[in-house]
Amino acid sequence: MLLLMMAILLGVIIGETPLPLDTVAAVFANNLWNASYPVERIDAGIIWNYRLPRTLVAAACGAGLALSGVVLQALIRNALADPYLLGVSAGASTGAVAVTILGVGGGALGISSGAFIGAILAFSLVAALARAAGGGSAQLVLAGIAGSQLFNALTSFFVAKSANAEQARGIMFWLLGNLSGVRWPDVSLAVPAAIFGLVVCLWYIRAMDAFAFGARSAAALGVHVRRVQLVLIGAVTLMTATMVSLVGSIGFVGLVIPHVVRMLTGPRHAQLVPVAALAGAVFLIAADIASRLLIPGQVVAIGVVTALVGAPGFAVILIRNRRRS
Repeated sequence: MLLLMMAILLGVIIGETPLPLDTVAAVFANNLWNASYPVERIDAGIIWNYRLPRTLVAAACGAGLALSGVVLQALIRNALADPYLLGVSAGASTGAVAVTILGVGGGALGISSGAFIGAILAFSLVAALARAAGGGSAQLVLAGIAGSQLFNALTSFFVAKSANAEQARGIMFWLLGNLSGVRWPDVSLAVPAAIFGLVVCLWYIRAMDAFAFGARSAAALGVHVRRVQLVLIGAVTLMTATMVSLVGSIGFVGLVIPHVVRMLTGPRHAQLVPVAALAGAVFLIAADIASRLLIPGQVVAIGVVTALVGAPGFAVILIRNRRRS
């Protein structure tokens, strides 16, 4: 927890315009405890209305995506399982874009609702395709790749058909992962979703341990397999849809973080779940800081940063696991 607090503090301090620690402390005191320290209005706005909510949403997204990867890898028993590869992120993106650009729902649906529906539809399609192909974990991953390509194509089609040039530019940047537009209302969505997912994962820790031996073995150990699968998949879908609707699709967090943490804590979910949530939060805050500093005067999409770090990291993990085996 101390590590997370330090990461949040660094996320507020570091940026295009570095701000001194005493200014940050003064702004916190003024807003939390009604103090009256003299602070420049522009500095107070940058800290409280821009960097702090951005950093909190980054932490919630990192934790939620890492937890989603832990859950999917436990249920499917496949090291490649994560929301990005199984099409959940792509479906959520399509749902969010359909609501935003096409007006699906006639105003009754928000972006988060559209993303949730899209994520459910995507995972349902992927699961049905995998079952028709034989039902194994490898078939599920392959079906997820096909589903991701399908929903990414639908998203691009919706944008090309109905968006103007300015909308298309903004959506494409958002799809790569963008925290620039995050504000306090987004915090009220992202943080509860991540906390809910963490509570659900902690509640089903023993069940996820049992799934390490397969669904039949889990059932023999007294796990209500279908109910646990529905609850955990529902939690993953909710977290992924919420995060995608707020910041776009961010890859490799749900894939790499569980592997790294598993190397440190072992496979037991009592240690894996909380540490993965913490590591995911800290990692995405660090990626957000890097996205502000890589190119002076310009913010890089956070999905680009996670891919630049995650792809080589995952390659190292694959080579290391092969040597061990």
